[in-house]
Amino acid sequence: MAIVQTQCTVFKTKMLSALENFNTGTPYVYKIALYQATASLNADTLVYTTEGEITGTGYIAGGKILTPTVPASSNGTAYISFANVNWNPASFTTRGALIYNSTTGSAVAVLDFGSDKVPNQVTGFTITFPTATATSAIIRIS
Repeated sequence: MAIVQTQCTVFKTKMLSALENFNTGTPYVYKIALYQATASLNADTLVYTTEGEITGTGYIAGGKILTPTVPASSNGTAYISFANVNWNPASFTTRGALIYNSTTGSAVAVLDFGSDKVPNQVTGFTITFPTATATSAIIRIS
């Protein structure tokens, strides 16, 4: 089992079928769920799963709602990112995350943190998303 950072293939297919929408006022809600190193998440992940999802103080199964930036494009690349998300108080260990459409359950992207991460006793656990630009946004299509 492994966590491989990637955009999920099902997300790409749904984008081409106009079945994903990050705009304000969309009927879709996007979330981020946290996972243990034993989880199996990769490009073939189809939907949100509880298999390998973490448990611990301050974490609720299914994760947290994400606030997307406004979709934009530059130099032939379309992109979007999200506002940072924080769990506080928090007591758990996590290795990666799944961004998913909680309205449909469909997987969007897998994040691999590179190693197990443990929350700070004072500030909790924060996922800091990259700036929404064509070269750094968390989701880019070029």
